[in-house]
Amino acid sequence: MQSIIKVQTRKRCELIDITGKVKSILSSSGINQGILNVYVQGATAGIMIQENWDDSVQDDVISLLEKLIPRGVWKHDAQDGNGDSHLKSGLVGPSENIPVIDGQLGLSTWQNIFLCEFDGPRRERSIVITILFSIHPH
Repeated sequence: MQSIIKVQTRKRCELIDITGKVKSILSSSGINQGILNVYVQGATAGIMIQENWDDSVQDDVISLLEKLIPRGVWKHDAQDGNGDSHLKSGLVGPSENIPVIDGQLGLSTWQNIFLCEFDGPRRERSIVITILFSIHPH
């Protein structure tokens, strides 16, 4: 089963909680057991599982990546000025796998799924949700 989420981003670098949208897709699928993959299309974005108690952790993630990978010092900047965005997305990665347990995402209390935008704002980011499941004969 597969579905696509469309998300608009508002800042150059931000983490956007997409957990609710992913839960909605899982719920409508009727799948009880399996693996759910969240994959962002694009070379300057990523997917991360992180805490969502408040914005501090997301702000810290952005701050850390900006310190580790500063803007404007990379060879690729000569093409389109977003060398840091490519490096950040490569470090974070484009996808996460989450177990589906009894029809629910197998996340802990404090875990949520985030789209990591590193080259925004964008009118649209496409996130592919793929649910793999096995059919057991009765």
